[in-house]
Amino acid sequence: MGWEAWTTLGLIAFLVGAMALTRISADVLLWGGVSLLLVLRILEPHDALAGLAKEGMVTVGVLYIVVVGIRATGGMTWIVQTLLGRPRSILAAQARVMGPVAAASAFLNNTPVVAMMIPAVSEWAKNLRLPVSKLMIPLSYAAILGGVCTLIGTSTNLVVYGLVLSEPGMPALSMFTIAWVGIPCAIAGIAYMLLFSRWLLPDRQPAISTTDDPRQYTVEMIVEASGPMVGKTIEQAGLRHLAGLYLMEIEREGEVRPAVAPEEKLQANDRLVFVGIVGSVVELQKMRGLKPATDQVFKLDAPRSQRCLLEAVVSDSCPLAGVSVREGRFRTVYNAVVIAVARNGERLREKIGDIVLKPGDTLLLEALPSFVAQHRDSRDFYLVNRIPGSELPRYEKSWVALLILFGMVAVVTAGWLSMLKGALLAAGLMLLTRCCRVSEARRSVDWHVLLVIAAAFALGAALEKTGAAAAIAGGLVDLAGGHPWLTLAMIYAATTIFTEIITNNAAAILIFPIALAASKDLGVNFMPFIAAIMVGASASFATPIGYQTNLMVFGPGGYRFLDYPRIGLPLNVLMGVVTVLLAPLVWPF
Repeated sequence: MGWEAWTTLGLIAFLVGAMALTRISADVLLWGGVSLLLVLRILEPHDALAGLAKEGMVTVGVLYIVVVGIRATGGMTWIVQTLLGRPRSILAAQARVMGPVAAASAFLNNTPVVAMMIPAVSEWAKNLRLPVSKLMIPLSYAAILGGVCTLIGTSTNLVVYGLVLSEPGMPALSMFTIAWVGIPCAIAGIAYMLLFSRWLLPDRQPAISTTDDPRQYTVEMIVEASGPMVGKTIEQAGLRHLAGLYLMEIEREGEVRPAVAPEEKLQANDRLVFVGIVGSVVELQKMRGLKPATDQVFKLDAPRSQRCLLEAVVSDSCPLAGVSVREGRFRTVYNAVVIAVARNGERLREKIGDIVLKPGDTLLLEALPSFVAQHRDSRDFYLVNRIPGSELPRYEKSWVALLILFGMVAVVTAGWLSMLKGALLAAGLMLLTRCCRVSEARRSVDWHVLLVIAAAFALGAALEKTGAAAAIAGGLVDLAGGHPWLTLAMIYAATTIFTEIITNNAAAILIFPIALAASKDLGVNFMPFIAAIMVGASASFATPIGYQTNLMVFGPGGYRFLDYPRIGLPLNVLMGVVTVLLAPLVWPF
């Protein structure tokens, strides 16, 4: 190897160590490394920037828009209720996530499956008070494990299939050929996660507990007569386990029922009284089948789907201080509706319209987003603050968004469109049908993830261009000393190592000719090597940069770099043992 190869290897080792031991953002570190390779002329500009135009990176970016359309229309609620349910433990929650995701990923591209499930799992974990750090890595790993079960489960398998077709005399591969090894690997991997994740995954709670917020709002909601909650118990409706929110009483036909039991069935027009913090009140406002008890929200100029929730603190110069909400005609004066009032933790028993406002009261308002700009400098309020993520779902379009999602999945699965084309079509339809707005689409793209994916492509190109990757792979095969089983193990090890530091497809392309040459030299069946490359190139568990779904859950799960090798390295070894032992039994040498 020349100095370029040694420099590239040293730089990648430094970057991996820096990501593991420092808190510097991964995109800053990786693009710093790419910049150094450019300055040293190890990479040309077109090599360094090629990752920004890679189909996989663009696909991930477009899928964020598809997902925001599902979330903005409330379709995520359907996904949570249908697939995930209400488990009673972390173990049961992990099983409910990993099972359906692995099954779906066997036939669908891993990336859209994970992209769709990240916000659903985040919302689900929040409502059930489960640490999301216990669920995001299992989500990514389940998608990877499911993908190795069929020929179309991951793009890597299709890449290897194309390489096999390009070589004369190669064995025929069908949809489920790899399943003989892939399914046992998936079962073993899911079992490992369920058994050991409780010790190996971090349990990271928010820095501030949901019970530490001093602003305890009292909120009244009405059960819609034609809504989906009528006839359900408190438990079934999901009103029992809302984090930071407590259902204090139900008012039904003039009768107040305190200390509500979870088995209590909801009836049309029940008035539910909740006490809780602002974040939980936001989630309550988004629940289908409930509406604010005050009818003032339906008298505002704009539809509810165009409004958001805000907090405003009443000043001592506010003209409505000392006057009730109704008498002061708050809606008419400010074109906003008071949803709830917080007053130093005091329980306000009056209905919203009868509450007499005092200086220092914190009002939870429903209004147009322009309210903030109009009243930020007003003397009527000490503070005006928009609550992030408080836009109300457009439930009337949820069936449109879900239809677009399932249509995208169908056309991609049938092979009519590539994943990128299907995602672009779906994102365009989300915007055209107004399932999501252009502003929401812009905000939805996680540029940190996309930049890291692009940088990983550039570093992989440097390993290949300098010959470092081929030299290491060849050296590992030479260590096998001509023994078929040991050679197979070395091929698997080389594949999985390069998958962790370059891309999975690049690792498969790199190792395939080396494995083919090794099998010909040994005079053995090449099929076990095909299986080893397919599994090894997909089984990227030990770093967040080895597989794009690992990167996608990195931020939402609140993970650090070292969280991945702690749980992923043993899983890498387990996948290798299962594959190397099983493949020659299915397809003898």
